[in-house]
Amino acid sequence: MSIMMELDRGCSNLREYGNEQSLLSKPDGSSTFVQGDTSILAGVYGPAEVKVSKEIYDRATVEVLIQPKMGLPGVRERAREQCARETCEAALLLTLHPRSSVTVILQFGSLSNCQLPSCCLNATCMALMDAGLPMSHLFCSVTCAISKDGQIITDPTALQEKESRALLTFAIDSVEHNVLMSSTKGSFSLQELQRCIAISQRASEQIFQFYRESVKR
Repeated sequence: MSIMMELDRGCSNLREYGNEQSLLSKPDGSSTFVQGDTSILAGVYGPAEVKVSKEIYDRATVEVLIQPKMGLPGVRERAREQCARETCEAALLLTLHPRSSVTVILQFGSLSNCQLPSCCLNATCMALMDAGLPMSHLFCSVTCAISKDGQIITDPTALQEKESRALLTFAIDSVEHNVLMSSTKGSFSLQELQRCIAISQRASEQIFQFYRESVKR
């Protein structure tokens, strides 16, 4: 199943999104997510047996692995793995599967670094949905860039990211639109942070609508 949707750029400056689910046979759930010129392939395995050293007696263990298109994962990939893992832990009902593991593997489908954090999280959520894992809510991710003159740009291009003063990525839940995770880079004021959160919460409505349309089709 695949779907492409052109979101209303006039409202929140979100570019075209694309998704295809159940495209891999070995994982319990899979999804490819296209966001702008970046694509991520996500595979979910589990609940499955977990190593004794990683076993948690009262809930499932979550592990996220990022595999770059070229070379070995570095510090940046490890940071993104942590962000994705914390977001998954906040959304999944892990206590239903104690002493087991849920593993998410993310592979880059393009070499563009633009929007990778958001694209990774959105691909992960779609793959978790495809695997049928129980969640208290869905989640999506939105990135905002703050230009040198203070303008907030939602879903920035690679050039806009490079020229920005700050870059902020948020994971938003689908129920209360709370911030589940935030990752920031650069300098910004408290007022700019609050504005970016509010803009991301509004933009998340369109992404969740995209999720619903994708599942319907």
